[in-house]
Amino acid sequence: MAPLEWFAAGLGILNILLIVRRSVWNFPVALVMVAIYGHIFSEAKLYSDAGLQFFFFVLNLYGWWAWHRNKGEAGTLQVEQLGPRGRIAWLVGTIIITMLWGTMMQTWTDAALPHWDASVAMVSVAAQILMTRRYLENWHGWIIVNLLSIPLYVVKGLYPTAGLYVINLVIAIAGLVEWQRVRKAALS
Repeated sequence: MAPLEWFAAGLGILNILLIVRRSVWNFPVALVMVAIYGHIFSEAKLYSDAGLQFFFFVLNLYGWWAWHRNKGEAGTLQVEQLGPRGRIAWLVGTIIITMLWGTMMQTWTDAALPHWDASVAMVSVAAQILMTRRYLENWHGWIIVNLLSIPLYVVKGLYPTAGLYVINLVIAIAGLVEWQRVRKAALS
């Protein structure tokens, strides 16, 4: 599986670089990547992550459509930002769903590290929804996902994927800075 995992990791790097640039081409790259990772995570018994790939596939189809519709007059994607209540609602909702999902995975499956896997999956869901809706706060979620994922994938022996998430962490920080710059410029 190593060559397939390396290929998926390469697509992951390309995908996040395209997101930082606010390129709609991130979506077709993501569709191929998540299809491959669905298989990889299933084999590793990371069922929350495997199921997450199906969710990502559907949401990337929606995102591709939505980003095409929401370009500004100059043809660039507009960045939005949540208000304080929105941030709190997303944070509390993500924590609650993570706890519930982790408990379900522990109770009903033979998942490896069900709560840790659930935290990666549910924070990813929140971040992906925020990214698809063009909210700046998606990058905070991705930074958390990367910090949770790196040690999880090392423990599971998914070293190329752990490496991808190290790179994604650096790119997510750069993405946050870039989207903050774009948002600030749009408000000026």
